[in-house]
Amino acid sequence: MNKQALSEFLAQNPFPHPLTQGFFYREKMRAIHRIAPDRAFESILEVGGGQGGLTALLYPRSQITNLDLDPQYAAAPCNQQAQVRFVCGDATALPFEDESFDAVTMFDVLEHIPDHQRAIAEAFRVLRPDGFLLVSTPNEHWRFPYYGVMKSICPDESEVMAEWGHVRRGYTLAELTALIDAPCQGSATFINSITVVGHDIAFSKLPGRIQRSLCTVLSPVIWLSYALHRPESKGTETASAWQKSPSQVVSIR
Repeated sequence: MNKQALSEFLAQNPFPHPLTQGFFYREKMRAIHRIAPDRAFESILEVGGGQGGLTALLYPRSQITNLDLDPQYAAAPCNQQAQVRFVCGDATALPFEDESFDAVTMFDVLEHIPDHQRAIAEAFRVLRPDGFLLVSTPNEHWRFPYYGVMKSICPDESEVMAEWGHVRRGYTLAELTALIDAPCQGSATFINSITVVGHDIAFSKLPGRIQRSLCTVLSPVIWLSYALHRPESKGTETASAWQKSPSQVVSIR
C-alpha cells in the first residue's frame, strides 16, 4: 500500500483530544483516506498545510512540499521531518515549475482564498499529466452552529468565519466541478447531522473541560453515527479527488 493504512492514519490524528474534541478531525481524515488514490506519488505539494502535516501522514513514503502563507509554521514539528520541505508562498502564485508534482492537496483551503479560480489554475499548472488534486471543503449543508438551540453556547457564525479566515461558506459538488473543470474521481462527505454536535461543542464558548465531558457523554451516539456514515451520506463537508487529463495543458504565466 502506498498510502498509509487507514487504522494507522487515523491513529495519528494531530488534533488535541482526538477522541473527544478532535473527533471531527478523525471524520475528515477518514473521508480524505476514502478518496485518496493508492498510488506511489514521488512528490506531492500540500497547499496550506500549516502545522497539521496531514499529507505526510497520508503518504509517508512521498516527498512533501508544504506551502503556506505563514512563515512561522516552518518551525512546526511536522515540517521538520526528512520527507517534508516547507515553503512560504501564495496559493495563487506557486513558486514552482510547470508539471512539478504528482499530486496536490488542498485540505480546507479553497474557502480561505478570494481568488480560488487562480489557485485551482495554479494547482493544475504544477500537476503532472494524470496527476491528482485532493480537496476538502465545507459544502452546502455547513452552518455554525448546525442546530439553533446551540447558539447560546457558540460564537456567532460570522465570528467563526472571520477567525478561521473563511471568505465563503463552502461549495456544492457541482460548484467544485465547475471551478475545477476536471474529471472527479470520487467524493466522500463527513460530519453528518449527528456527529456535527461534537464538532460544534468543540468550537463552542464552553470551557475545554466541559467540552470534553460533553463529547464523552455523547460519544456512543457519535461513534455509532460515524460507523454508519457512508461516502454518499449527507454531511456538512466533502472530500474529493480530481485528475488532470494527459492532454490538459495549463500555463498562466
